[in-house]
Amino acid sequence: MSEIHGASSSARAASTMALSPENALFNKYEVGKLLGCGAFAKVYHARDVATGRSVAIKVINKSRLNNSATLINNIKREISIMSLLRHPNIVKLLEVLATKRKIFFVLEFVKGGELFAKVAKGRFAEDLARKYFQQLISAVSYCHSRGVYHRDLKPENLLLDENCDLKVSDFGLSALSDHVRSDGLLHTLCGTPAYVAPEILAKRGYDGAKVDVWSCGVVLFVLTAGYLPFNDPNLMNMYKKIYKGEFRCPKWISPDLKRFFSRLLDTNPEIRISIDEIKLDPWFKNGYSEVKSESITNLTNPEERKTQDLNAFGIISFSRGLDLSGLFDAKFAAAEDVDRLTAEERPETVLEKVEEVVKAESGGLQLRKTKECGVELEGQNGDFVVSLEVYRLTDRLVVVEVKRKAGDATAFAGLWSEKIRPVILRRPEVTPNAHFQNDLGLDSFDTVEIVMALEKDFCFEIPDNEADKINSINLAVDFIACHPQAK
Repeated sequence: MSEIHGASSSARAASTMALSPENALFNKYEVGKLLGCGAFAKVYHARDVATGRSVAIKVINKSRLNNSATLINNIKREISIMSLLRHPNIVKLLEVLATKRKIFFVLEFVKGGELFAKVAKGRFAEDLARKYFQQLISAVSYCHSRGVYHRDLKPENLLLDENCDLKVSDFGLSALSDHVRSDGLLHTLCGTPAYVAPEILAKRGYDGAKVDVWSCGVVLFVLTAGYLPFNDPNLMNMYKKIYKGEFRCPKWISPDLKRFFSRLLDTNPEIRISIDEIKLDPWFKNGYSEVKSESITNLTNPEERKTQDLNAFGIISFSRGLDLSGLFDAKFAAAEDVDRLTAEERPETVLEKVEEVVKAESGGLQLRKTKECGVELEGQNGDFVVSLEVYRLTDRLVVVEVKRKAGDATAFAGLWSEKIRPVILRRPEVTPNAHFQNDLGLDSFDTVEIVMALEKDFCFEIPDNEADKINSINLAVDFIACHPQAK
């Protein structure tokens, strides 16, 4: 479904509940009104409790998937792909949460709603249509450079923010370059009928980049003409028009744009205009400037570093049984792709040490600040993406969690074990009062600190005897993992 982040007339009529701490999801997000719904998911407006920022939460009920391998793989792929993408014209996936029954996509909130709702009121002037098309091509070009092909570009999947800038959403039908078969082509039949490229209808395989260009051309036609270039009440007749490339431009379309359409909607993918050629076209170039890559962010400003305190529920959430990463990356292995360590260090100092590693790589790594006290590291050419977050456990202890979000597992392992981890651990680690192993997936923690957190947050009485204490902590972990409402 399209993530309908902005309010629509149907959404305003939908049931609502007030934003309040009582409605907080995982103690992190206050869930508000329903924004939209589809066959398998609903989208709600919500607010980040820590920052007050608005987000959209897409809720997928697992029972509605009916154990369908296709639907489950679509969800895995969507999360894996959206984890790779950070571009001003693409809706950001902030994080993924889950319970036994539901999966929650926490997404950037896009206030303005669908582009479709705006164009439905009337066609756009060429200058406005050009602005949106330039932003669309910028986003699609970025996706292709990361080996991602959207395959369902249409106005319903293009959102507008409060500044009327375009954001591409809904990557549920997207493909990665490693989905290409030995013939170098994709073969899955997908897309929306009116926007699908003729080579998909031919069922002989297709180039993901070329079909995205075709869909972009149809979108531009809709924006400037106010109607679809290929349309017929009979679906088979519409497919025939698409296959033959039968369309006519209205009289108000400029000559330059007509010529541009002839290249965008060329039925022969071999000679259809490419993204690079689009950027050189005279009609497109008018007022266009490339979106610059996000530069390394200075993370040393303490006012911008809001450290996330780790309470008992946060500790429990480190349980491998609650880790969704394996759901959306087939190559993911919790033991190799997630690591955590405790350090007697200030959170700011931890991030400064990570910056040292990035600078030493001389451009081989890109670093971006993410929510609260965390960063995201991206390898050269996007070959892997790593998230690193710092949580305050006590006044003197922090937990550093690093996770491979996407890409090359070997490159991730080398970066973490050989470069970042040793730098963070220049100072000796805290010697814990007691060591224990359980399904938290942590090497060790100061048992006293966990005991205090469990007693405070969950009202568990922990015995003084050390062996009984560890057993009680394990029982508490099991209870809370099975009864999340206990929080």
